[in-house]
Amino acid sequence: MKLLGGRATGLFNRWLKRRIPAASQVRLNHRQIFIIPTRAGLGLLLLLGIMLMGAINYQNSLVYAVTFILGSLFWVSLHHTYRNLASLELHASGSHAVFAGEAAPLHIRLRAPRHEHQGLILSWPHTQPQRLDVRKNSDTRVDLYHPTEQRGWFSPGRLRIETRYPLGWFVAWSLVDLDWKVLVYPKPLNIPLPAKRGAADGDGDQPLGEGVDDFQGLRNYQPGDSRRRLDWRAYSRGQGLHSKVFAEPLQDTLWLDLEQAPGLELEQRLSCLCGWVMQLEQQSRPYGLLLAGVHRGPAMGEMHRDQCLRALALYGRSA
Repeated sequence: MKLLGGRATGLFNRWLKRRIPAASQVRLNHRQIFIIPTRAGLGLLLLLGIMLMGAINYQNSLVYAVTFILGSLFWVSLHHTYRNLASLELHASGSHAVFAGEAAPLHIRLRAPRHEHQGLILSWPHTQPQRLDVRKNSDTRVDLYHPTEQRGWFSPGRLRIETRYPLGWFVAWSLVDLDWKVLVYPKPLNIPLPAKRGAADGDGDQPLGEGVDDFQGLRNYQPGDSRRRLDWRAYSRGQGLHSKVFAEPLQDTLWLDLEQAPGLELEQRLSCLCGWVMQLEQQSRPYGLLLAGVHRGPAMGEMHRDQCLRALALYGRSA
């Protein structure tokens, strides 16, 4: 029963990868849907068998009629339960980065092009199931949450979608891999900032970083730029979307180095650096990040913060 329920590993998972490969969108059909009787369905079958033997033994026409009517209803219920999943479309809408220990929000869009789908249940093992209905020719957006533990790229695994509609005598389900990838930052530690150190070797004049004082010009819009710095006038003239760039001297620059982070283990030191990055952003202080093979900054702003956090999340791991 565990194998049929989709909880097995090894050979079954390898077969499942070939039958239902990973994709950002899936339309369920007979190849992806599995169906078996529930305990209530098996109990009904046993009852029908006993009733049939009693009808044969006593030649009771009424018991015959009840047995065949319930048997026909059982058979029709099988097709309706399968139909409640068939042709349902699932589209992965992405996610955003989180810190280790937080629940990653995974956005999914469900569409019913042929008929409505009722009593759907979406879940991963050891997560709270999400129940919903999908109307015909309408999009239903759902946010699912999966806990995270370690930094780096996180994949929640196969999503189980099932239904027991309409009578609960059968359970139809599918195990789809929507190819989700969530970037998980190290868990930030709230510890005092390190002592200030000079800029990296080779820096001469006082560097300039992203700030709010001196207007430096325009640059092409990049994801993460603040909307308050967008040049809407240039956009209205059909010149494309640009961001205003300001700069200020980095007189209070703090360089964050992995070697100076406290802790005996690598993960603890990366968590310290992560906490320092968040503190410096809250204080609007420019900072730089020094890792083996990584040199970021000095600068400030959302983009610089995200670049530093990404470098910490993927340090020593494949990008």
